[in-house]
Amino acid sequence: MTQELPRVVTELRETPLSVDEALAAVTHPRAGAVAIFVGTVREHDEGREGVTELDYSAHPSALDHLTRVAREVALGDEVHGVYAVHRTGPLAVGDIAVVCAVSAEHRPEAFAGGRALIEELKARVPIWKRQEYTEGEHSWVGM
Repeated sequence: MTQELPRVVTELRETPLSVDEALAAVTHPRAGAVAIFVGTVREHDEGREGVTELDYSAHPSALDHLTRVAREVALGDEVHGVYAVHRTGPLAVGDIAVVCAVSAEHRPEAFAGGRALIEELKARVPIWKRQEYTEGEHSWVGM
């Protein structure tokens, strides 16, 4: 009996993200665990308070990089689904910027896959953010 390949969903989009969508995408009858990571816009960064909004930009190759990372995670032991969707465009404090989910047969594999997914996404996918501050200044992060 051949094992089916895990479902992999990746996307970059300007519309709001959904945890329910992520959970539905990785649901599998053999999966006993789902690890979900939700990244939100916070009102401080780089040791500075007063972030008012972000604007995410992605390199044209960003989706290819994101898909490659997700497929690598999908090769993990007992992984049945991988979901990684990142926002682009303007976001306000409190908005969801990224949702990652990994389903696996057991907790350790789901947690390990989820951790690897967000860490590799942040390290390897060319997405940058321009942060606006209350004083009218801005900074670029990830460039």
